Amino acid sequence: MPDLSGAIPAGRSVLAIAPSVRHSVYNGSGQAAQREIHVRSSRVETAFQAIDAANSADPNAEQYEGKAYPKELLYGRRMSVWMDALRPDAPEALEIAARAQHICRWEIPRDSFPMDRKGYLMWRKKLYTWHADKAAAILRDLAFDEETVERVMFLLQKRQLNTDPDTQSLEDAACLVFLQFHFNAFAAEKEEEMMIPIIRKTWQKMSADGHAHALLLDFAPEDFALIQRALAAEPA
Repeated sequence: MPDLSGAIPAGRSVLAIAPSVRHSVYNGSGQAAQREIHVRSSRVETAFQAIDAANSADPNAEQYEGKAYPKELLYGRRMSVWMDALRPDAPEALEIAARAQHICRWEIPRDSFPMDRKGYLMWRKKLYTWHADKAAAILRDLAFDEETVERVMFLLQKRQLNTDPDTQSLEDAACLVFLQFHFNAFAAEKEEEMMIPIIRKTWQKMSADGHAHALLLDFAPEDFALIQRALAAEPA
């Protein structure tokens, strides 16, 4: 599994890893595999700094190893580390989209839409556009070319999820962040009959590579058992 701790404190982020450093991940057979980390370009590092600055304004805090961090700042860094694990060859637009996946999400809270299924879907649709527009504004301020800006927007709007490999990688990273850092608390608040379809839908959105990484996560025993039950009962 990738070492996610290094992406948390700002001074130990993944922004400045030397080209010679190799990143250990696991392949589908469960054996350690070595992949070269994709080296950040200077303009991607600049974009990361701007995205992190925006997300540092999040008034919501999340605890990690006894320290509080702005929630979306922490989320963006976790997305970047998972993207490095999944796609060390990631193009710049995909690297940036991963970092900006939840940019300024707190500005459109869930309760600003009806608290039902229809309201949830409306909220999600609004967020896709919101994140894309926020990221685009930052990139244009940094004088990024329009082709890159439009590609980042395309990815953040989750277009062509089933056919575009970069959109799929972005979705895999988001699912893995959820499974590693949020699944346990989320599952504890819901009945099993509610969790089963959620797990299935999450699994269906992921690629085979995403599945391989997910099954190697260090789940709590009760969580892993729940996931096994959900996938065993999944319709063909």
